[in-house]
Formats: sequence, structure tokens, C-alpha cells
Amino acid sequence: MKAIQITHSQQLNIIDIEKPQAPGDGMVLLRLCYVGFCGSDINTFMGRNTMALNPVIPGHEVGAVIEAVGGGVPEGLRPGMVVTCNPYTNCGKCASCRNQRVNACQHNETLGVQRDGAMREFIVLPWEKVIPAGMLTPKICALVEPMSVGFHAVSRAQVTDIDVVMVIGCGMVGMGAIVRAVMRGATVVAADIDDGKLALAKKVGALYTINTKTENVHQRLLDITGGFGPDVVIEAVGSTVTYQMAVDEVAFTGRVVCIGYAKTEVSFQTKYFVQKELDIRGSRNAQPSDFRAVIHYLERGTCPVDDLITKVIKPEQALETMQWWAQNPGKVFRILVEF
Repeated sequence: MKAIQITHSQQLNIIDIEKPQAPGDGMVLLRLCYVGFCGSDINTFMGRNTMALNPVIPGHEVGAVIEAVGGGVPEGLRPGMVVTCNPYTNCGKCASCRNQRVNACQHNETLGVQRDGAMREFIVLPWEKVIPAGMLTPKICALVEPMSVGFHAVSRAQVTDIDVVMVIGCGMVGMGAIVRAVMRGATVVAADIDDGKLALAKKVGALYTINTKTENVHQRLLDITGGFGPDVVIEAVGSTVTYQMAVDEVAFTGRVVCIGYAKTEVSFQTKYFVQKELDIRGSRNAQPSDFRAVIHYLERGTCPVDDLITKVIKPEQALETMQWWAQNPGKVFRILVEF
């Protein structure tokens, strides 16, 4: 069967691998319909993802149909069902797993990063990692995982309806954070350097937008919040500037939630940690409840999904598309590969 493989920095090939046979006990055979390329994949392609296998089959944003099920699989998973998947592993033994926060497992191996992923025609997964997608199409299913990461960050921030929430970075993960914060009744401020992304942030519910490249961020936030600053800042970029902005701009006694990985060390005015008595929290991956919440949201039909899908390509177009993305990093929400 056909699969996409990233072999070296900026090298990508279509390879032929053996199709999985009938799934064993507790396993489910999925026929992949759409798989999304995400930020970790472009970093792998560019040789910047130090966590990724080399070579690796990328892909962990899945829209699929169940082809077959093995023995012991619950009756709720049947051939023909549209599903997505939880692409993370958990060891069951580390501190995170012991504390029921399996999304942050110390030994996690994400599909397409630490182990070969879903950019192939068929894949076999444990039934526990297969998530029924309700009324969603396989195409929309491929948006579930990245949005769930943003949903999880909002849970980590304990956002309520009295909060002003600033989301820095309006890519797919940031969009998920905006949507979830709005669903919780918060007033959301979206920040990005791209006016197109900011316009889309308003479509999904942000009340205010700030172009951090052309506007005075600090003054705008003071104006919006009556001089207090945002109660919550969610960092969804992963850069020195945005990490520092999050700490500088959050209100006294506010919460900062960090999703993005900064590529270099970041220096802080640590006095703000103490003076503001900040809660600074990491947010990694997503919990099963976050996946369910995203599916519930997308089933409403109110999400502008067509605006979130930049391109739909065939596997043979993957190399050309990744080269284009590398040259146009700010122009992409999600690229879906159709199998």
C-alpha cells in the first residue's frame, strides 16, 4: 500500500509498504481517508524536529473509516463507522499516568513523530485509541486532533465566563483555544501577525483582535480590559517574543498557559512571576474528553471548516506542497492529504 515518508531534511518520498492483515484481538483496522499535515510535520520536513524518527511516516490528524475489527473490540466500534483517533501512547506507570493525566505521559510516542504515523492507506490501532466521530465526515475529522489541543489548554487555564482570555497565535491550535474559551463564555482577544488569521479568529468568536506586528499590544490590552490586563494568556506560537509577551501582559494573579515549543532559550523578568503571583502552566496534547468536546462542537455545523482547510492534496503532491509551505509558513491552517 501507499505511504508518505520523510527521509531526511527536505526530502519526502512515496513508498510502498505492506498492507496490514486482519486485525488481532483488541485491534482495529482503519482505512485512512484524510490525514492532516501539522506544524510538527513541517518541522520534521525542515529537519528541526529533534523528537521525530528519521525516516518517519508522518501524520496524526486522522479522518478514517473502520475497515475491520478484531476480537474483543466493543460493539460500539463497527466496520463502516467514521472515526478519528487519539494518536498518543501512555505507559500507565509514570507520574503523569498515575495522576490520570495520560496526555502528558513521560514516555508518550505520538503517531508520526516518535513512531510511524498515519500518512498511509491503512493502519491498525488499539481500539482504545479509536474515537467515533458521530455525524462528522472523514474530512472534518482530520481537524479534530489539532483543535483538541487548544481545547485542552483552555481546560488547563480553568477559563470561566468572567475571564478575559488572550490567545497568542491563531493557527489551528490557537483557533481551538479561541473556540473553547468562547464556548465557556469568556471574552476572547486574538493576537497574531496575520490579518487573515485575525479575521478568521473573529469568525469563530473572538471579540477583539490585535495585530502584534502593527499595533501597540500593551495599550490595546489596557484599553480592552479597563487597565487590568487579560486574566488568562494562552501562548500558542512557541517563540521568545510571544513567551515574554504572555508573562508581561497577563494581569496580576493571572494564568499563563504555554502550548508552543520555543526553539531557543527564553529569558524572563522573573520578578513578574512573584509580583503578579502568576500561575504558569504547560499544556500538552489533549485528553479524551477534549476530543469528544471538539466533535460535539463540529457537529453543530457552525465552524467555518472550509476556511480552516488551506489545501486538499493527493499523496503525490506532498513534496511540492511541503516545499511551498516551507516558503509560506504564515499562510497555512491545515493541509489535508486525501488517500
